[in-house]
Amino acid sequence: MSISKQSTYSFLFVMLFLFSFKIIQAQKVGLVLSGGAASGIAHIGVIKALEENHIPIDYITGTSMGAFVGSLYAMGYSPAQMEELVKSERFRNMSEGNIDQKYAYYFKRDDANSSWITLRLFDSTIFSAIPTNVISPTSMDFGMMELAGAPAAAAGYKFDSLFIPFRCVASDIEKKESIVFKDGDVALAVRASMSYPFYIRPILVDGKLLFDGGLYNNFPSNIMYQDFYPDYMIGSNVSANNPPPDEDNILSQIKSMLQSKSNFDLPCENGIIIQPKTNIGLFNFSNVQPLIDSGYASTMRQIDFIKRNVERRTNQTDLTAKRNAFKVKQPTVLFDNIIIEGLNDTEADYARKILRSGNKTVDLEAIKAGYFRLSADNKIKYIYPTTKYNLKTGFYDLYLRMKKEKHLILDFGGVFSSRPISEGFIGIKYNELGKFATEIMANGYFGKLYNSAQIKARFDFPFKTPIYIEPNITWNKFDYYKSSSAFLQDVRPEYLLQNEEFGNLNIGFPTGKKGRIVGGAGGGLITDKYYQTNVFTSRDTADRNDFSFYTAQAYYEINTLNRKQYANQGEFLNFKIRYVSGVEANEPGSTSSDPIEDYHNHHEYYVVKLTGERYFNRRGTLKIGLFGEGLYSTQTLFRNYTATILSAPAFQPTLDSKTLFLENYRANEYFAGGLKFVVNIRKNIEVRFEGYIFQPYQAYIRTADNKTDYTLPFALQHYIGSGSIVWNTPIGPMSLGVNYYDQVVNPFSIDFHFGYILFNKRALE
Repeated sequence: MSISKQSTYSFLFVMLFLFSFKIIQAQKVGLVLSGGAASGIAHIGVIKALEENHIPIDYITGTSMGAFVGSLYAMGYSPAQMEELVKSERFRNMSEGNIDQKYAYYFKRDDANSSWITLRLFDSTIFSAIPTNVISPTSMDFGMMELAGAPAAAAGYKFDSLFIPFRCVASDIEKKESIVFKDGDVALAVRASMSYPFYIRPILVDGKLLFDGGLYNNFPSNIMYQDFYPDYMIGSNVSANNPPPDEDNILSQIKSMLQSKSNFDLPCENGIIIQPKTNIGLFNFSNVQPLIDSGYASTMRQIDFIKRNVERRTNQTDLTAKRNAFKVKQPTVLFDNIIIEGLNDTEADYARKILRSGNKTVDLEAIKAGYFRLSADNKIKYIYPTTKYNLKTGFYDLYLRMKKEKHLILDFGGVFSSRPISEGFIGIKYNELGKFATEIMANGYFGKLYNSAQIKARFDFPFKTPIYIEPNITWNKFDYYKSSSAFLQDVRPEYLLQNEEFGNLNIGFPTGKKGRIVGGAGGGLITDKYYQTNVFTSRDTADRNDFSFYTAQAYYEINTLNRKQYANQGEFLNFKIRYVSGVEANEPGSTSSDPIEDYHNHHEYYVVKLTGERYFNRRGTLKIGLFGEGLYSTQTLFRNYTATILSAPAFQPTLDSKTLFLENYRANEYFAGGLKFVVNIRKNIEVRFEGYIFQPYQAYIRTADNKTDYTLPFALQHYIGSGSIVWNTPIGPMSLGVNYYDQVVNPFSIDFHFGYILFNKRALE
């Protein structure tokens, strides 16, 4: 063969090799991720398997949870980092609308009441006053800004300049069309794509109210094809179109009206769809590992096919270097300018004082603490945070789009029970925001056991150390004669009726994020009516005991409990000191043997009380709670045994015990404690077991002439037990329980109730 011939063949071989190499090098792969709520976590397993097998990912498009997972990878987060994030408490708080205990700001929290539903008034229709979301978006909004702020700045707010070029879709329900995000704020785009109707609040973008992208395009393979035109597509699909609506299922009908059918096919022949097997509730983010494993396993079953069709490979070292290079480009998040939108100047100044310290620049952690302080203020309805890097200053601008709470708010609630303790609740609140915040409240409870009315105001001043001033007037009435501890029986206790009329003026200030110190003074009248015997007729008159008093108190309180009733996370601590001075006036009734008809006696005493509660193993199925209480009082004896017992401090650790008059659990000095075992059998459904011991220093005993005496120190102990199954519904808890009290008559009781067993504060509580 001649030299020229050899040269020709060599040249052709080299050209063929270079041409083939160029084809392989030019081969681009696009990854399409469907929506699917919690099931979308499986996409992480898909990406993990692809990266481990050196399959390139050159472009990503996603919807809803697919947009979230895809955006993380597009911003340079590795599969290991993504997996760590979705397993964290931080992500669980984002997905379930909870506030991390580290940032929960108890100082702004109102006293718990029995409200089920809250209506904001002065809207155009009653429907606009109904809440539009199940969970609070507060944690999600800040969390997305935290994750995406620096990567978006490094990309110059162009999605093509991210670590991986990215697209996501949301839905414009006014125009009935999909909106494709290809530049701007990544956090805003992904948040819009995840705004599932009625679960999380929709978001306003450029004047358009946007919802979950899955409404009109739950598998954006067409966006991948139109915007990137890859050589090969890999789809990960964890969703499907809804079945036809059912005539007896309103939810299926609403879904069909809102959601269009999506095309879950690829628009080209060169591709594959991976379908991880998931069987989980839409918003169940409690156990994500099986989802990740499913995505990984499903991909590994198809990996050989993918490798045959995708010849190009990525080098892990090069990929890590590229990821690190993108991270180095990200400017450190430091804010030097806060722009508040939606409030006037005076209101914005109030918000800024709560939000930030006096420093010129504020880092992300400091802003985070201020953001959650501000979001806890019930005068602020909604905050949406956005960051923008300022090339001129080298710092970030923080934009806060805020919406004030409505001026007038109505609360409705109460409890329905198998025992005669059912009650209704209604509350009304007026809010005003200016240089300081004003809240004027009134509420009422009405039922057989308990009736109450309260008027209260609170004035919050955003000083360097914030304070509030809170005057209140309350009237309480407990009619224990109409309540019963039995189930489907009418076993009545002795006739016992308590009326309280009192007022207080309190001043409080915060101690860190979790606590507050409150001091105050007030006065009032407590009237007790009772018979000292079970034998009486309608013609008899009851004994009457009036105690007119004034009091001063101070307490330190920490509260991070996650629910106002049936908590299973967090802690509570209250240390209180109270001074009481008053005059007792006793008027014997027709059944009394007391010879003195006009009895008066002055009482002056101090009370020191410590109550603590804490739950452990917050992420596990079994949660254990500890409860303890200790009290010391110098209170002296009242005129007779019943008057003394009625005025004595009570140990009431369970909901049921708060509705009963239990003589065995009242004393002037005692310590008590117990354990709670809470077992989650499904999300929001739990079985609870509680047991307590009550140890008075000296218990009260009744003498032959209905006066009061003491037992020997530590002579008696009493026990309380409770077991229940509880479903924490979105509007209130439903519970079926069995209770045990260490007493001769009716030691056991069964109770079914729906709602909240809560009361306004007692006069000397």
